[in-house]
Amino acid sequence: MVIASDLRLFTVQDYHQLVATGILKPDERVELLGGQLFQMALKGTAHSAAMTRIERVLTQCLGARALLRWQDPVQLDDFSEPEPDVAVVSQDANDYEDHHPTPAEIFWLIEVADTTLMRDREIKAPLYSRSQIPEYWLVNIPGRCLHVFRELGPAGYGREWILTEKETIAPLAFPDCLIAIGAFFRSRDTTQVG
Repeated sequence: MVIASDLRLFTVQDYHQLVATGILKPDERVELLGGQLFQMALKGTAHSAAMTRIERVLTQCLGARALLRWQDPVQLDDFSEPEPDVAVVSQDANDYEDHHPTPAEIFWLIEVADTTLMRDREIKAPLYSRSQIPEYWLVNIPGRCLHVFRELGPAGYGREWILTEKETIAPLAFPDCLIAIGAFFRSRDTTQVG
């Protein structure tokens, strides 16, 4: 059994140094979560298709009111630089050329789970709440539902709602933006051709 005090935690600076020295390749699919390196899952076709649908929905709904970043890093603190599938962040004059978005600049984060549901719920949700991210969505592809984490409190998110594909939601930061959750998933059209 590994005891937490036996672990050597990496800082964001250490993480960048691992890349600069070639220990980690720049295109290696890892992310820093709470001082630990986690290998990121490969993206399957269902994940990619969901990302395309989310992009279409959010772009139409939000327009220029927010900047959408796709699988790019956000820096939550000195020990965490995850790469959420979608980061909805405030506009930046330099498009975040000089830094990654920080919690004060993040409206909400979205992860798409095809094979990573447990990690996204049990590791990322607590991490995002500790960083005071006001809202976190987890698109559960196999379950065809949306997990919504809100109501920040001392113990993390106070609530997790699981909404079905038949429901709608408006993000906290943009209450006028009503999103049909079913738009994130493949159509259930069962008509057969031929």
